[in-house]
Amino acid sequence: MLAKLLSCAILLFSAVSLAAAPAPDGFVLIKGGTFNMGSPANEDWRVNDETLHKVKVSDFYLGKYEVTQKLYREVTGENPSSFKGDDLPVENITWLEAAHFCNKLSERDGRTPVYAIDGDAVSWNREANGYRLPTEAEWEYAARGGTTTPFYTKKAPGADDVNFYGHYPYQIEQNYFNDEVLETRPGVYRGNTLPVGKFKPNPFGLYDIYGNVGEWCFDFYGDYGVSAGSTSVTVDPAGKPSGTRRVHRGGGWNDFGKNLRSAYRGAMQQSSKSYNVGLRLAMNAGAGVKGTFVTQEAAGFKGEKAQAASNPKGSSHALIVFYSWSGNTRGVAREIKKQTGFDMVELELVKPYSDDYNTVLKQAQNDQHKQARPALKKKPDAKKWVDYETIIIGYPNWWASIPMPIATLLESYDFTGKRILPFCSHGGGRFGQSITAIAKLAPNAKIGEGLSVHYSGGSSLSKDVAKWLEKNGVKTK
Repeated sequence: MLAKLLSCAILLFSAVSLAAAPAPDGFVLIKGGTFNMGSPANEDWRVNDETLHKVKVSDFYLGKYEVTQKLYREVTGENPSSFKGDDLPVENITWLEAAHFCNKLSERDGRTPVYAIDGDAVSWNREANGYRLPTEAEWEYAARGGTTTPFYTKKAPGADDVNFYGHYPYQIEQNYFNDEVLETRPGVYRGNTLPVGKFKPNPFGLYDIYGNVGEWCFDFYGDYGVSAGSTSVTVDPAGKPSGTRRVHRGGGWNDFGKNLRSAYRGAMQQSSKSYNVGLRLAMNAGAGVKGTFVTQEAAGFKGEKAQAASNPKGSSHALIVFYSWSGNTRGVAREIKKQTGFDMVELELVKPYSDDYNTVLKQAQNDQHKQARPALKKKPDAKKWVDYETIIIGYPNWWASIPMPIATLLESYDFTGKRILPFCSHGGGRFGQSITAIAKLAPNAKIGEGLSVHYSGGSSLSKDVAKWLEKNGVKTK
């Protein structure tokens, strides 16, 4: 019955202005207002999904700190985090787990739970006084702290200000060989989360709004539904009525400076998790929005178990396709083929990148900067494509994302209903934001658990690949 009520529609509403009570312990009262959400066309490293538009948000409360492992364990009895410590932020939780946690904490504290969850369908009672995830608009408004620059600070944050991949501050990519010109220089890379509240708060009194862990927001990921230059004002938006990815914001301990920007949008399936993503709690200020519900439902995918069952040993229903520059990714791809017998295609470019390491670094960042789509000389057979149900995509982690030849692949083929299993070779950055990049470019594909391999993988490569394939339900020879 509930599933029928959770129609894929978002109801229009009007906010009721109410006087807010003093902020509850551990929360900050964020006074509402109108702001420019997104980024201007001249913001360096902006992404085309950051369309600048005016948004008005009502008063709300937001947690001073990211939710800690201690609190999460006390409420749920579990701690799935990759890095253990009571004062560390909880991470490695799905969006759905975050929503369930909000409800359980509300019940514990005598508040009315805000979410009704039925499988992939979620209804948000906007009148309820319980704990919830912030909307994407609320998060960005709070993160900016009244500013319009890429960060709430005039100077880009460094490793002394934020826990992130400190070797790569904002704008390092195009200045890698001459970082002395940067106002914010490279710093330490800690390689793990830190206890919450280690750094100075933003102008609204929020700690770790950038870095440490990314933070789940309520909204489905999608375009903002406004055109550039629009002067209309959107009031208290809560995202699209349906979708395949949920938004997370703020970047984490493993992200580059460009991905900490206030406007940057991360995206994952609501059933996926990452060592880099946790949550921060929000609450209504006052009685909430009268008589309104937001009902959303995740778009369905063919079940992973069903897909795995349809891929017998050596089946042509799966394809390994990869791009490799140094040969590390190629070695991983060959090991996957050895264990599965799947078809394999190595992407080749019409205009190959340079064989020189320093030159290819410049070429790679330049292509990413302008979001180029290099033409492919060798690519999958379009006639066979329809028969593949699982696409195993490999690439080197370049500048914390996918190489642009992979972007060309993702935009050149129809991934609707297919399952993507990503794997990457890296020098220390694991996946960076490459999974988000894939999720955005192939929104109608199911993304399974990824495999990140340090350089060539060493002596453990065979076992690591076998374990990864087993986790994803892929049969081997």
